[in-house]
Amino acid sequence: MTGISVSSARSRLCETVDISGHRNNTAISAATETRAGAFNVWRNSFAAEYLPEGKSLVHVDGVPFEFPPVLDGPDNVRCAGQFIRVPEGRYDWIHVLAASERRCEDTVELNFADGAVDTEPLRISDFWAAPAWFGEVKAFESLVMHYPHHVQRGVPAVMWAQRVPVTRRAGLTGILLPRNVAVHVFAVTLQRTEP
Repeated sequence: MTGISVSSARSRLCETVDISGHRNNTAISAATETRAGAFNVWRNSFAAEYLPEGKSLVHVDGVPFEFPPVLDGPDNVRCAGQFIRVPEGRYDWIHVLAASERRCEDTVELNFADGAVDTEPLRISDFWAAPAWFGEVKAFESLVMHYPHHVQRGVPAVMWAQRVPVTRRAGLTGILLPRNVAVHVFAVTLQRTEP
């Protein structure tokens, strides 16, 4: 695990978002149950033993995230146009723990209390180990890849910490995810505007 710190001044401005009602995919599996994973069409998955404990609070580059359940049902949101309601407030950033089944560029729609809707880019690098194409921070790396019938050594899988800007100075109320099943969101954290 790289880029992780236990605290930062930024974390005081951050609020994790409950996305449990939107989780619809399992991308983390145990070495004894590799068939449980279905990150992509080949049913690859991250190896649980290299990831944090499920439902734990983790910090990546000073940002807190609520890590999803591990080996206990769906652990991520495979993007299919889900609308995530957030506590209304003024925010500067939306932080996501995410991975992509090839590097992807798409958009999210940010919904505001005054009825305005802004589109902002969501760029996530490939989960097959490679450099960050969009400047993300490597959050977690599974040093092996799970296939339905075996564990493949020497093929790492990466989960990224990325951020989306909130440029409108108004109360954010919701985030509409793209319709792009290649993009998987594991956690969301909002960073408030400094007072």
